Amino acid sequence: MPALSRPRVSVIIPAYNALPELTRAVTSAMDQTLGPERVEIIAVDDGSTDGTGEELERLARTCHALHVIHQENSGCAGVPRNTGLDHARGDFVFFLDSDDYLGPDALRRMVAMADAHGTDIVLGKIASVGGRAVPRAVFQRNQPRTDIFSSHAYLTLGPWKLFRRSLIERLELRFPPYRNCEDKPFTAAAYLNASGISVVADYDCYYVRYRENRTNLTLTASDLAHRMDGTRLCFETVARYLEPGPRRDQIMRRHVEWELCGPLRALLPRESEQDARERFFPEFRHWASTWVTDALFQRLDAPDRLLIHLLRADRFDDVLTVARNAGQDERRGHLVDKGRVYWLHPFFRDHAAAVPDICFDVTDRLPVQHHLETASWQGGVLRLAGHAYVEDVDSLDPATEIVLRKYRADRPEVRLPTTPCLSAHPLPGEGRRYEMAGFTAEIDPATADGGAPLERGLWNIYLDVRAQGVSRTVRFGNRREGGEVTHPTRRRVTTPQGPVAVVPYFTPYGNISLDVGEVAHPLDPPCQVLRTIWRSRGTLLVGGRLTEEAVRDGGVLRLRAETGTGTGTGTDAVHEVPVRTEQGGSVTVFTARLPIGRLGAGCWTLTLIMDGPGADAPPRTAIVPYFDRLAATRWLRFGCRPYYAKPVALGPARALGLEVAPIKVVTGVRRRLGG
Repeated sequence: MPALSRPRVSVIIPAYNALPELTRAVTSAMDQTLGPERVEIIAVDDGSTDGTGEELERLARTCHALHVIHQENSGCAGVPRNTGLDHARGDFVFFLDSDDYLGPDALRRMVAMADAHGTDIVLGKIASVGGRAVPRAVFQRNQPRTDIFSSHAYLTLGPWKLFRRSLIERLELRFPPYRNCEDKPFTAAAYLNASGISVVADYDCYYVRYRENRTNLTLTASDLAHRMDGTRLCFETVARYLEPGPRRDQIMRRHVEWELCGPLRALLPRESEQDARERFFPEFRHWASTWVTDALFQRLDAPDRLLIHLLRADRFDDVLTVARNAGQDERRGHLVDKGRVYWLHPFFRDHAAAVPDICFDVTDRLPVQHHLETASWQGGVLRLAGHAYVEDVDSLDPATEIVLRKYRADRPEVRLPTTPCLSAHPLPGEGRRYEMAGFTAEIDPATADGGAPLERGLWNIYLDVRAQGVSRTVRFGNRREGGEVTHPTRRRVTTPQGPVAVVPYFTPYGNISLDVGEVAHPLDPPCQVLRTIWRSRGTLLVGGRLTEEAVRDGGVLRLRAETGTGTGTGTDAVHEVPVRTEQGGSVTVFTARLPIGRLGAGCWTLTLIMDGPGADAPPRTAIVPYFDRLAATRWLRFGCRPYYAKPVALGPARALGLEVAPIKVVTGVRRRLGG
């Protein structure tokens, strides 16, 4: 079929006795802002007996994009999804369950993200209706392009995502006919082979809910008998696509925790002892012995480590005992011994149980509570005050240290002592447990590095929280007092090499850092960038306003594009264009037009530069920030060679960079044709 007549998205809706929720699900797909001509809806009636089929036919008479397929009941959601896949024609596929619904702008946003960044899977933010649990970690921010190893995407294996159909067909992916866990192997295989993953986190794309009659398959088929086949296939899928090693362990960990240990602990005690011993335990033991490497074992939490050890040792009775008592044993206390903290489970150091201490070691898992109360300059010294303690470890003999780590630099960290003191705030715990968790510390940028000044760059501040020989290191500052008490201004510090500007700042995650030498926070930038848009496919427009000081000084502003990874000629390493200024009401606004057709292949950084009012005055600079709404663009170089420019965020300041490269024509044609 010609590309112009092919829909962008095929929405596949499996439906079995889905009234009354079905109508909302289907109409949410019909009302997408992407447009009815760009969406096809394939609703598969899986042998319903409650009028679901008739309701679908009624809706189809009002919408030419809705196609209804009737088939005999399969007893699961995977088979009707497969039927939908067999009929899908869209560039992308989205699986919509009949009891859920889409936000009106969901498909448009997800397709735009996939198109702009060339990704194969897009996760749209999931919202809960009626209390159904939803993933949150992966949706903290938009992620234009990521993968399963550097994001939380793999924690959500439901099928409610936008998949590039060519990926599905290339892998010959279909859902297994299981009543539960049928979606996890499908999504896992897609994740493991995707060229990239995008996340839309700033819009509620997908709403999940339980049916009014509570007949969701996740509820009615939740026992072990319906989970085992899907779980087995999850492990086999990961092993098929990933070689043994740290990357496989990272992905396997999700299945060990969620599909092995979790169901074993919650569901095995509900089975008859015969089924538990003869039917399920051997399979759990096989998974623990086959897929949990020693390196992965070390990364598990203590309750899971205990279960895996007992499974490997073929101790059925002890596994059942641990599973039955998991709730009450979880709340048992801890023991501090020689700088390690152990979970006081009844099996801990019980000679009859004979379980090694490693199964109970929780030192690296205990939460660290910390709080920044003040951060202020005293002369050229930054003084910090706050409190920090490791939960369940009394703050006896505290020896907490400040740790400075230079951002993206392979150099030794800098350690500075703190002075213990009484906490300024009441802390939880009985008696005086955390009373000495308070501290003060001083950071002198001129002498902090063993008597030498801190190098120019960005320095992240950590706390190494120590008490009773127990040590935990955490990022510092995201819990703090409000107002000016924790927002010190920039300061010029005198060092043996001369004066240097030091800028305390808080990262997007709220943690405190130091910018030594104005690397990402230039002093008095001459302007503020308010927009970046494509004026045409080959011209980027940068606009904003000048500061009052810049207007008064009368300097000349210019836009510089710079790369160290271009073609290597002297003409493409730096490219500058003049900036036009004009009065806009009470402020002076500026615009600059950058013809990207003149940029060679490479990653180009953009900076606005204004020369000083005098010949000896240093220039002032301002970064061009990365705005999420700026998409990628394509153009013909020299009238025949296709090129693209993709905006990227560079460094902690999220400066705008342009990745410029030629388009591989063969790859582009293949993707265009869906092959």
